[in-house]
Amino acid sequence: MTSFDSSPTLTAWRALLAVAVVFVMLATTGWTAVHHQRSGDSRALALAAWAKGSIAGQPLPDADTPPYKLAHFFATLTPAQRAHLADRYPLVVGNLNGAPVTTRYRANRRAIGQASAVERKRVHDTRLSASGRAEAQHRLDRFRSMLARDRHFLAFDPSGRGLAAEVFGDLDRARRISLVVPGVDTNLLTLERTGPKTNAAPVGMAKSLYAAERAASPGVRTAVIAWADYTTPVGIGMDAALGNLAERGAVRLDALVRALPGPAPVSLFCHSYGSVLCGVAADTLPRRVEDIAVAGSPGMRADNAGQLHTRARVWAMRDSGDWIADVPNLEFGGLGHGADPVDRGFGARVVSADGAVGHSGYFEPGTESLDNFAAIGVGAYASVSCAPADSTCNDGVYADSTA
Repeated sequence: MTSFDSSPTLTAWRALLAVAVVFVMLATTGWTAVHHQRSGDSRALALAAWAKGSIAGQPLPDADTPPYKLAHFFATLTPAQRAHLADRYPLVVGNLNGAPVTTRYRANRRAIGQASAVERKRVHDTRLSASGRAEAQHRLDRFRSMLARDRHFLAFDPSGRGLAAEVFGDLDRARRISLVVPGVDTNLLTLERTGPKTNAAPVGMAKSLYAAERAASPGVRTAVIAWADYTTPVGIGMDAALGNLAERGAVRLDALVRALPGPAPVSLFCHSYGSVLCGVAADTLPRRVEDIAVAGSPGMRADNAGQLHTRARVWAMRDSGDWIADVPNLEFGGLGHGADPVDRGFGARVVSADGAVGHSGYFEPGTESLDNFAAIGVGAYASVSCAPADSTCNDGVYADSTA
């Protein structure tokens, strides 16, 4: 006779209750952050103008045209015509997968300048509350920083909480490309930080990884992208426990990867909720994605690495002091993200995170977590330090010929 305690229904309800209790704890202990979103329709207006536009007497292609067709369209234009479109429709051209990288950089610099002008007016708008003017000042400061001469943005949208993707290195000539996919509470105002925790924000993560890759293999031309170009959950709430935003972000990530220039292999470095997105995207990403590395992951919406249906090597790490270890690794009715990627049974290559401190310390210089990410990014797999629980994490993986 089957006991009541072992019934599948009771087990499922207990699992659901465990998740609910955890998220109540998160909400009542200050881990849930509430932010006010700023609405905006500048991108929608730009798309409407683009749809009516033309060049040399010919209508412009639909903004949703596949990247390879957009690449062909831009290839038929003169440099002056490409510059004209970037200047006239910056919020469109700057985000077009298929447009040349340098054209997107130009367009996004123009779009950031326009967004700065908007916030400059809002700072002095007496119709806004004091907090509204303070927010405008914060955004203005952020945009001024983004306009520094040595910065290059592959995506930019100031609408709502805002989206952006910044590039470090020469993307057109790179022999290896790394993408940093961040987690919750990522927006234009949290894109970068000043002070002691700069490497906990997407731009800091990418800069730190780029420097570490160059140090690990100076002869390999690398490029690193801080990819904050998807809508992330706000705080550790219900959106963070579900996969809806990860599914939408996965579509955007796939589109970007397919539009990257050249044949360089791509490595993804996915932190926290970003690892959920990478797990969802894994089975559709092109073959040029050779590595998916996750850190501080709540799960990849899979019971094991095989369920990701990817040819990419899957790497995982977690610092011993990372609070994400306390979140139950299960999925029930869409709530939760599945098995723990650092569990041996998951099947990922578990690497050392020695030196990392807490949930946001994986990209700190001097840590084995960053050194391991850099080794993966440049294809120097023999240099990867395995976690004690998986001393053979780099067995059967040979150094890339470019490393």
